[in-house]
Amino acid sequence: MTAITFRPVRTDDDLTLLDGALRALSADLGDTHKASRACLASALLSEVAPAHGLLAMQGDTLCGAALFSPTYSTARGAAGVYVSDLWVDETVRGSGLGRRLLAAVVRHAAQTWQAEWLTLAVYDHSVASRAFYDRLGLVPRTGATVMTLDREGCLEMMKDTG
Repeated sequence: MTAITFRPVRTDDDLTLLDGALRALSADLGDTHKASRACLASALLSEVAPAHGLLAMQGDTLCGAALFSPTYSTARGAAGVYVSDLWVDETVRGSGLGRRLLAAVVRHAAQTWQAEWLTLAVYDHSVASRAFYDRLGLVPRTGATVMTLDREGCLEMMKDTG
């Protein structure tokens, strides 16, 4: 069996692999997938990249992927990493790859921007994912509600800056 290796998304070919993995994840979750390949390229390959990608490869075969970005907490006094997407191919689920992929994300974030903690969100209907994160020791954050503002809301808000 070929060993699994991890590598950051840096090339056009890597971007194609990540795009396919994220589309598969969206399909698995029954989620909307608005991120075009061009959007991903801009987010991952620009000079000031707001996101990072990591691929889990077994030889030339993609078996896992993660999309993540830096975050910072004044309450923690440290940088962290927000994992927005984690995908493991169904053929290797249960093999420990998800844990190894998250560990590679944390290592990359620690080395790149000194991240000391990890956060992510899990859909309420994704019971298996929640059980996986529970087994890894992640705990729900209590006392806070995640709030979001969509693109249109952000555009409207920016008008207030003069």
